[in-house]
Amino acid sequence: MDNQSAPEIGGRELLSDRIRDALTDAIASGDLAAGTALDEQHLAERYGASRTPVREALRQLATAGLVEIRPRRGVVVARLTPERIADMFEVTAEIEALCARLATHRMTPLERGRLMDLHEASAAAVETGDLDAYDRLNRAFHEALYAGTHNAFMAEQALALRERLAAFRRTQLRHGDRIRRSREEHGEILAAVAEGDGEAAARRMRAHMLRAAAALGRYIAETGAG
Repeated sequence: MDNQSAPEIGGRELLSDRIRDALTDAIASGDLAAGTALDEQHLAERYGASRTPVREALRQLATAGLVEIRPRRGVVVARLTPERIADMFEVTAEIEALCARLATHRMTPLERGRLMDLHEASAAAVETGDLDAYDRLNRAFHEALYAGTHNAFMAEQALALRERLAAFRRTQLRHGDRIRRSREEHGEILAAVAEGDGEAAARRMRAHMLRAAAALGRYIAETGAG
């Protein structure tokens, strides 16, 4: 039976997220090259965890396409394919644009207020360069728009696609001043929502997502992870 480490008590999900994020950064930066074998026990010892959160982190990375889980052969780092990533971001851009358009016309005043609050809260994370804090607020900002569509099926699909791209969406924030530009783009989307211009909100959201894809591509190319 796996040993429980103290940090896991009451926070296994959080610990698995931390392990996932650390491995994502290592893969995207090239520290873990394509084809590198990932051993659960070794990772558990490295991060001071049991194998359960490690296994969950690897499952999430496999869903994102960052690792491959091979029966009887273990887990290996996958090769990042720029074309595949671009295809996924292209689809995501259209889904997010649709959410922004619908949310513009359907959000309640309280929901728009929450969106504004999330945007304001992200300023401190940008100023301090706190990628983890900004990543959480970034996710909350987009999810607030999904909820604002008041279309449960649309929100479910957007969330599912976000989960598949979560690792990539976090990593793109590491390129240059992308974290600052991301917040500025959120402000432009928010302005369109506040003005009731659904078409502008959709266009700005689409551009926001495609710029994120471009930043990710440049980061991968510069770190040699591709």
